[in-house]
This record gives sequence, structure tokens and C-alpha cells, in this order.
Amino acid sequence: MAARSAIVPRPRGYHSAMRIALVAALVALAACAPKAPPLAGVPAPARLPATALPPVHRQLTFRWSYADPDLQARGEGAARVAPPDSVRLDLFLGNGVSGGRAILIGDSLETPDGDRVRSYLPPVPLLWAALGRLHVAPAPDTVARVDGDTLRVEIGHNPVWRAAFVHDELRRVDLIEGGRIRQSLTLDAGAPRGQAGHIQYTHTGARRKLELTIVRVDTVSGFDAAIWR
Repeated sequence: MAARSAIVPRPRGYHSAMRIALVAALVALAACAPKAPPLAGVPAPARLPATALPPVHRQLTFRWSYADPDLQARGEGAARVAPPDSVRLDLFLGNGVSGGRAILIGDSLETPDGDRVRSYLPPVPLLWAALGRLHVAPAPDTVARVDGDTLRVEIGHNPVWRAAFVHDELRRVDLIEGGRIRQSLTLDAGAPRGQAGHIQYTHTGARRKLELTIVRVDTVSGFDAAIWR
């Protein structure tokens, strides 16, 4: 005779214990995000430097690496940049196989090959920041401070976008929620306007990191319209 399957009852208090464990895990995860330090410098007018894309079509060639708790990947890539607000991004794995593509136009990010490549990428404002462009909705509670050659600006309130400029060039953008830096993107001098540079995106809560090293920037006459489909 086949044995009957049985449903084993949960011990008393099981669900309460699970809820407590889940809350504890979320609290611990939140604590991993560093606290946002006070905005340094002396008060300044809340005027942002111009960060529009240069008025030329460019192709950026880069190396990239990505890591999260479940995945590590690396390879090469290219970004085709068409002002004022369009970018085609292609990622290739180390063996030359396509790792996916993304099309960024304004506030819209499309990933025709599925959600995997989207999981590699930062949210739209930080993706624009990787190209040196600050693309954050304006807010009336914007504050700015100057510290030497560095201008720091905070836009909005919970969430807060914090941007840092050095000599009017964007160098860092943080997404701050609950007083903690949840996501950030940093640019070394020379990226992406120069011939080489390093860009790093981190998502502390999800333990995700994407790094790009730009190795070449070419000015081109234009792009075929088919790349935007």
C-alpha cells in the first residue's frame, strides 16, 4: 500500500517567528547602507551646472564587470550616444557573445532582450549620470553648498538625490532614502568626456556592483535609425 502523505502542522508561533526573522533581516539589510553625511561646504545658490550631452554623436567603447550575490559577469561593450537624450547600449560577454542591449531615450529604458540586462543597470537617473548628465526632476527644496572646487547639491526629500560636481563636471550621484545612501554612481576625472575613465555603480541593499572602464571615445557622423528599435 502506498504511504499517505501527511501535512505536518506548523509549531505554535511559527508565522510570528517568521515575521520577526523577516523584519530582522530587513533591518540588518538597511543597516548595511551607509548613513548619508551632512552636506559639506558653505551655502550657495541652488544653480546647477549645465550637463547636457555634447552636441555631437559619439561611440564609447568600454570594459565592464558586474557582480551580485548570485552572478558575476564581465566583458566589453559600446554606447552609441546621440544628443540630446538618446543612448544605445550593447554589452558583450568575455567570449564575444551578446550579453544584451538597452535603449535609453529620455526617461524611458527599454531592454529588448529581456530583463537580465536591466538587472545589470542602474535606474535611469544614475544611468544618465554615467554619461555625465544630471537627469533628476527639479524640486523646490533644492539646497547647495560649495567646498573649494566642489559643489554639492541635494534635490528632493526622501528620497533625496545628492550630486557632486568638481569644476562644474558631474562626479557623483547618490540616491538617499531614510537618511542612508542606498545607491550611488561615481565617475573618475576623464569619464566619460575624456579618452578614458572609470565609472562605478553600487546598490548597497541588493549588493550589486557594476564597473565600466571607458577605453575609447569616437566622434561619428551619426547612427542608423534602426538602432533605436
